[in-house]
Amino acid sequence: MMAVNIANGLAEKGVASHLCATRLEGDLKAKIDNNVGYLFLNKKRKIDIKATIKLYTYIKHHNISIIHAHSTSYFMGFLIKLINPTLKLIWHDHYGNSEALKDRKVLFLRMISKSFSASISVNNLLLNWTKNKLKVRNFFYIPNFASFNTKEIAQTFLKGLENKRIICLANLRPQKNHINLLKAFTIINKSNPEWTLHLVGLDMNDSYANEVNIFIKNHALSNQVYFYGSCPDTSHILEQASIGVLASKSEGLPVTLLEYGLAKLPVVVTNVGECSSVVSNNLSGIVVPSNNPNELANKIIELIENKAKRKKFGDRLFKKVNLNYSKENFMNQLISIYNLE
Repeated sequence: MMAVNIANGLAEKGVASHLCATRLEGDLKAKIDNNVGYLFLNKKRKIDIKATIKLYTYIKHHNISIIHAHSTSYFMGFLIKLINPTLKLIWHDHYGNSEALKDRKVLFLRMISKSFSASISVNNLLLNWTKNKLKVRNFFYIPNFASFNTKEIAQTFLKGLENKRIICLANLRPQKNHINLLKAFTIINKSNPEWTLHLVGLDMNDSYANEVNIFIKNHALSNQVYFYGSCPDTSHILEQASIGVLASKSEGLPVTLLEYGLAKLPVVVTNVGECSSVVSNNLSGIVVPSNNPNELANKIIELIENKAKRKKFGDRLFKKVNLNYSKENFMNQLISIYNLE
């Protein structure tokens, strides 16, 4: 999502912007603005000669001078820079499991980090890790930003009762800890059976997704918990919700949290990554310990029972996100990094 937001934001600034998807395409493709160039490599393996040549040809044809590589795509960027050393290679580190950085593989990344003109980290934990582990000349921390597509078409309609919906925007991945949220919801459901939980995010149909589905079945929650998969109309979905939740056990700076803010949703979020920097506890939302379903349930119930507090928290988070995590601030900082010699 950040790659799409950045590409669109650059184009709005008058910068010739292109987006390259390496291995897979998905719903995010529909959110790319028409004035952003797009290339799909259909990469099949770690070193794919055909895909590398395709990217190199595209870069040469469009006179591209900067590669902005997100996460593990730094390797493809490195291969292209070997062919054309004049290219600037910027690495954007979104590593989500920032609570377990000690386990992160670093040897190869350290070896090629000298080729990076700069690195960008999405939280301070990652910034400090980069300073200590890599050999990058210039390193920066820029918090993520969120942006809604003004051309979005409403197509996802949430089930359940209006004004009684809890939303969780998170792909079905272990770090998002849906089981923690579901355990909390079983507690919520006992005292508030009319409230429903809505899970929006990519379903990988793997063992983790199976674990989530089994939990729902075993606890007879099929009529209270709804899956929607990956959806393109984020702002429309959030307009239909009353409370936003993230129950993760690890995060960087989640764009979802910023999107909740733009939608003026009151939120309950676990204290991981930069979440507590975005949400000021008991001022613009509620921050709870990670992997504590009882506390998570209690705080969601607190919001369920206090509509005035929901309104106050939603308004304050909206103001904070617009002040500190705006697209304008991000794009200005990014362009100054691009202009480094």
